[in-house]
Amino acid sequence: MTWGLFTSWILPGLWVTVQVTIFSAALAFAVALAIGTLRTSRLWIVRFLSGTYFEIFRGTSALVMLFWFAFAFPLMFGYELVAMWAGVLALGLTYGAYGSEIVRGALASVPVAQREAGIALSFTPMQRLRRVEFPQAWPEMVAPLNALTIELMKGTALVSVISVSDLAFAGNVIRLSTGDNAPVYTLLLVMYFILAFAITRGMRVVERQAKKGVGQEPERVPLFRKRGAGSPGAAGDTRAMGGVNA
Repeated sequence: MTWGLFTSWILPGLWVTVQVTIFSAALAFAVALAIGTLRTSRLWIVRFLSGTYFEIFRGTSALVMLFWFAFAFPLMFGYELVAMWAGVLALGLTYGAYGSEIVRGALASVPVAQREAGIALSFTPMQRLRRVEFPQAWPEMVAPLNALTIELMKGTALVSVISVSDLAFAGNVIRLSTGDNAPVYTLLLVMYFILAFAITRGMRVVERQAKKGVGQEPERVPLFRKRGAGSPGAAGDTRAMGGVNA
């Protein structure tokens, strides 16, 4: 693979993948917050409608949903979507349904006493959600949402089947034109890993800030650790056991 092919196909494909990831993740996050919150409502009709959305998008294939937005939607409604935006809608709505379960579970984990305290302070349901429940649930959401965002980023390769010039599409074009299968796919693996690693490090920062916001001491996990070196907690336990044995 020549440098010209790299700059003409791989780099533009990387930029398209980044764009699809950002827009899809933003839509998925908004959908997850809305549907996840509505699924905790006391009104059965709200829980039923939000649960129906969750079951529909959880139970359908993201690839088939992508085809539906790209090819069935224009025939049914008379409006043709740009291929990239069809991919953003399919991925954002699908992964948003998965994320709504994370949000619902995190909100359900907030202690009942905290909700009762909000009621005692005469907070409205929206005030309790915004000032009591969500700040405590948010740190519990970050790690699962990080994993879901990485899965979404890897899922952006699906948009190549509707001719969106992302990384997967660019790699396939170069493979067909040069016949270099191993170098091209190895390069794609490395680039997807770099994107996933960047997302993980960014979400670690978000997680630390979220834990600080509720008074929790964020755990700092080093990128590399000397062989045989245990965690500070393990060292403390060993010293404590030595003291007991003494």
